[in-house]
Amino acid sequence: MKIIVLIALLGAGSSLFAQYSPAAGEDGSTAIHKDSSVFIGWAADVVEFSPGPQDISIPGSPNVYFGDATEALNKAEGTSTDVVSLGDGGSITIRFHLPIMNGEGPDFAVFENGFDESFLELAHVEVSSDGENFVRFPSVSLTTTDEQTGTFGTTNTELIHNLAGKFIQGYGTPFDLEDLVDSTGIDIDMINYVRIVDVVGSIDPTYGSYDSEGNLINDPFPTEFSSGGFDIDAVGLIHANGDYTTGLDKLESTVNVYPNPSQQFIKISSTDEVKNIELFDLNGRQILSTKETEIDLSSLSITSGIYILKIQTAKGMVSEKITFNKL
Repeated sequence: MKIIVLIALLGAGSSLFAQYSPAAGEDGSTAIHKDSSVFIGWAADVVEFSPGPQDISIPGSPNVYFGDATEALNKAEGTSTDVVSLGDGGSITIRFHLPIMNGEGPDFAVFENGFDESFLELAHVEVSSDGENFVRFPSVSLTTTDEQTGTFGTTNTELIHNLAGKFIQGYGTPFDLEDLVDSTGIDIDMINYVRIVDVVGSIDPTYGSYDSEGNLINDPFPTEFSSGGFDIDAVGLIHANGDYTTGLDKLESTVNVYPNPSQQFIKISSTDEVKNIELFDLNGRQILSTKETEIDLSSLSITSGIYILKIQTAKGMVSEKITFNKL
């Protein structure tokens, strides 16, 4: 009996000493460079952006305001500045022109802007087929919680698994939908949405974030500045359900927005039925939702600047940047 108990205890405790992927460039690393040929596309549309506070432990702390939501779109830049910051517990939801599917190996990768191999700002990753039911990737953080990792403190990459932000800028953290094969509420061959949720690295249970095993995740905290929290650069697509290039060409060619820039009216034309049109500012706040294909921008309570127009057609969603020059 003692032998059996000992074996069981050793098995249960083995995860405490598990070593996961090392830093980018090291032998055995799973990091994927932004220029890798495995990527067939990049995030094309911001569905929702909810920035969090600079310091969640301080009541009334202002939200972060570094970058705008569209910085999460298109190919990873691999720089410290071409990003949008999420703040403590903030989140961003994106999608591609075609759904992600479960292929051989990783299916997509998330890029952060870490300037050092051990300065890791982490985030949970969730996916959804319908935009309502999201499933979070199982994650593990084996970092000690005896002492708080400081604002610019370091984390051992090999103690982190399935949390975005494991790698230095220019290198993506891969995610494999096979990890969610037993999940309910999603179709792992038809993933339309990816949500990134900042990990609050506080070891105070009142504020901190937990991994899938119930461990507090200890990462740099507090980060009480405008660019605090996870800084998303991009999300790269590896496996798409369909011909991504063909799908992109067909989708983008159906819609035309003009004039752009505009001082008053814009018109939307499409070869497919337009089901709905939404207008957002660069912070992700919705300004307008309409089915009308002619919009008087001058009648809205907005200032001159860049806005995001999301056009839902019978073939899918198209996003366009528009510039409004108020008279």
